Amino acid sequence: MNLYLIPLAGAALALALSLPSAIAASAAPAAVDSARIAAADKEPGNWLSYGRTYSEQRFSPLDQINDRNASQLGLAWYLDLDSARGQEATPLVIDGVMYTSTAWSMVKAIDAATGKLKWAFDPQVPRDWAVKACCDAVNRGVAAYRGKIYVGTLDGRLIALNAAIGKVVWSVQTTDPAKPYTITGAPRIVKDKVLIGNGGAEFGVRGYISAYDAKTGNLDWRFYTIPGKTGFEQPILKTALATWKGAYSESSGGTVWDAISYDPELNLVYFGAGNGTPWSAQMRSPGGGDNLFLASIVAVNADTGAYVWHYQVTPGDEWDYDADQQLTLADLNIDGKPRKVIMQASKNGFFYVLDRATGKLISAKNYATVNWTTGIDPNSGRPIEVAKARYSENKSPWVNLPGPLGAHNWQPMSFDPQTGLVYIPAQDTGFPFIAEAGYKAAPIGYNIGLDFAAASLPNDAKVKAQALAGLKGELIAWDPVAQREVWRVQHKGPWNGGVLSTAGNLVAQGNATGEFAVYRADNGQKLWSMKVQTGVLAAPMTYLVNGQQYIAVLAGWGGAYALADGALSFKSGHIPNISRVLAFRIGGTAKLPPPPPNVDQPLNPPPSTANAKTITTGKAYYSRFCGVCHGDAAVSGGLVPDLRYSANLPMATWRSIVLGGQLRQGGMPSFASALDPAKVSDIRGYVIARANEDKPSAPQPLKKAGKAAP
Repeated sequence: MNLYLIPLAGAALALALSLPSAIAASAAPAAVDSARIAAADKEPGNWLSYGRTYSEQRFSPLDQINDRNASQLGLAWYLDLDSARGQEATPLVIDGVMYTSTAWSMVKAIDAATGKLKWAFDPQVPRDWAVKACCDAVNRGVAAYRGKIYVGTLDGRLIALNAAIGKVVWSVQTTDPAKPYTITGAPRIVKDKVLIGNGGAEFGVRGYISAYDAKTGNLDWRFYTIPGKTGFEQPILKTALATWKGAYSESSGGTVWDAISYDPELNLVYFGAGNGTPWSAQMRSPGGGDNLFLASIVAVNADTGAYVWHYQVTPGDEWDYDADQQLTLADLNIDGKPRKVIMQASKNGFFYVLDRATGKLISAKNYATVNWTTGIDPNSGRPIEVAKARYSENKSPWVNLPGPLGAHNWQPMSFDPQTGLVYIPAQDTGFPFIAEAGYKAAPIGYNIGLDFAAASLPNDAKVKAQALAGLKGELIAWDPVAQREVWRVQHKGPWNGGVLSTAGNLVAQGNATGEFAVYRADNGQKLWSMKVQTGVLAAPMTYLVNGQQYIAVLAGWGGAYALADGALSFKSGHIPNISRVLAFRIGGTAKLPPPPPNVDQPLNPPPSTANAKTITTGKAYYSRFCGVCHGDAAVSGGLVPDLRYSANLPMATWRSIVLGGQLRQGGMPSFASALDPAKVSDIRGYVIARANEDKPSAPQPLKKAGKAAP
């Protein structure tokens, strides 16, 4: 019997559930099992799983911090991190110990009361593996089970660590290391199994979710999201094959890179499947077709991985509308009847409410601006598409809303059963989709079939101003029963943090300006905020130690928007990466050290001598191979070097870096498989031209902070 599950009554129960008991304090570290996760609401002082509970609601019953005293919040402690990339993890707290992953798949165990580091683990991910990651070297969290901490690594390993000392117990390679797979999502624990997916759909891989034995690391089951070429690992894939037309490749995406939920009563695991490779549907599946199970929510049996049902949110997707956004389970009263539902604020702009036993659509309504469809047909469950949005069929450009960043991306939302509202970190980010003429897959870099050069932001002040004006970010309180907005907080720009709600009538969220704030859950009134010196992407969590409630969050700017969107990523300001764990409490008095100053480095390129043809050619190569990391139009978002400031480097140095891999250990791989010296020269010519265009008004690059690694 688990001593923490012994029935108590009245005040004794409240005390036992709110404070770490002597029994819990003396227990082995991470003494978690499936029963304890299923009963997470009985010990609200802990945060046992990525979304706190199997339902992934991210709601805490704690109310010591509430709408009456939130104005008294202050910083309790902070811990500097040793990785200067985006921080996206939600920490766990188990019996007074915090466990979290950081960028580069590193793991920390921290005293949750003081912030003192207990141990640290570095899986030594090769830094040049980042070229296979669409969206930064991030990691969203760990799982805990029976004295072990589990983490998925960027290079595709699943590692079990001893929770007491941080040493490896077992490690398995979950992906083919010869292919551009990554893992950035948090593992989940279900019935003695560790569930993990993978990423890589922008590069050309076959998506799947796997279940490994938590004790041994042996593979229990695997579900592929698209049919293979040599057989059907699951019977349902034979049915799925009929939705692919023409000579398709089995490396056509559908990766399960984030959302996983579990219903113990139905014994169903739910997960989201991602976009296709290439994004262009006509290139990927000549002749059309829905392309199952791309952009789908799928339910499988937790014991066997056998297919149960699916709902495809975007049939025949060609706009990068992954269905990997958080899947939240709840019991709602709809039309006077109790319904067990699963909810998603999907990337495509619609909020879906499905019956979680059958997958049948209950309702869907757009919560953000959309122009690719006029709505969802309630009978078929399919979107009513706008014909012009099919850019690959029409052979003409199309500016789509939402764009590839989505109306809601990976940043977690929260459902508060007290208010009945879902709190969504939403955004408006349009994007011009232009199919690449004569597209051919490359051996390195993105393979999505779009003409990045044609879609690049032109050096035109009016166009830039219009593009910036169209970028919006907001925190939306959404009624999932009435399918309507109740309130919203408008942010300065997009790409803000995930959300926590609590029984104290609070919603907490960080944002891209470097502010961490707490709002009233019922009406959105801001109650307290603090500038934390860096952008916040991760979702907060809350816990109780020694009778004191804390709200904690990882801070550190990065991710897809900070990498690829160049000057547009400055919509919320020039945000540096200062990676930390931050913990707040009522009456906290800790202070952050002063932020490092910006480096005073003027843009002083050599004269541009390349002819127009060279610059145009160089732009095409830069946009295809460099822009997703170094920024659109050769303007870095500040996370990796801005190549305009490298324009003075001699051609020999450029070649030694781009072709020779001189900076491989710093994260810059060799592109010799796709580029040659002449192409590198063209890229340099384009970068020099861009540097000269921007010389009078170029923003100063931001100094990397503290102990940060590359």
